[in-house]
Amino acid sequence: MEIVIVIIMLLVGFNFVLKLTFDNLPGRLILCAVAALFVGLTWEDASGQSKTQITDWLNNPELMLDTSVILTVDVFLQVTFCIMMVKYVSGEAMSRVGKVILVVTQWFPGLLIFPVLFAMLVEIIFAFPGADFGTLAWTTAGIVMICVPLVAAALHWLLPERELRLELMFLINALTAILGVIATVNGRTAVKGTGSVEWDSLIGILLILAAGTCAGLILNKRNNSKKITRIQ
Repeated sequence: MEIVIVIIMLLVGFNFVLKLTFDNLPGRLILCAVAALFVGLTWEDASGQSKTQITDWLNNPELMLDTSVILTVDVFLQVTFCIMMVKYVSGEAMSRVGKVILVVTQWFPGLLIFPVLFAMLVEIIFAFPGADFGTLAWTTAGIVMICVPLVAAALHWLLPERELRLELMFLINALTAILGVIATVNGRTAVKGTGSVEWDSLIGILLILAAGTCAGLILNKRNNSKKITRIQ
């Protein structure tokens, strides 16, 4: 269980750095400053944690279910950024709503990066029990402020193609979602099995799928007609 959580945390951290590659230098510095301030200002809460308490949290199914909701929302917003950025890179015409969604999701650092930074600070405090906790926290904040933009710049240099970085970001979020399901279940099922069929729920799901399919076909046909009109 702990290994799965650590892998998710590493993926979230890498996704945060990878997303910074789509921002300019001021944008990177602003987002890293927010992350650094969070690390520096939460040292009192981090110093009050214990390994026993953290283990209890990981074994708490209700807390893990709540965390899975946050993870789902975070992954949804990150995937939305990937989709909107692909449209922007490809030169496809975007509506005002689409442009607003792109800007908002691009400046959105992610919900899970803050728990990851908090967990990192807790581990650093555990590693240096005799040091001043405030000094450790603000030193860590300074490292985040300096090193994360440099790592983002190095990653941008290694992967200059935006399409490749978008594809990698999409795959990372998909893997994070899958691991989130594994961590949430943790050997248990959230809902007890039943031998009966809920026909009302089944019909409702089928109607939702049918409505979504019809809406997608209509939008696809409309977009194709617009492209044909532009070509003519």
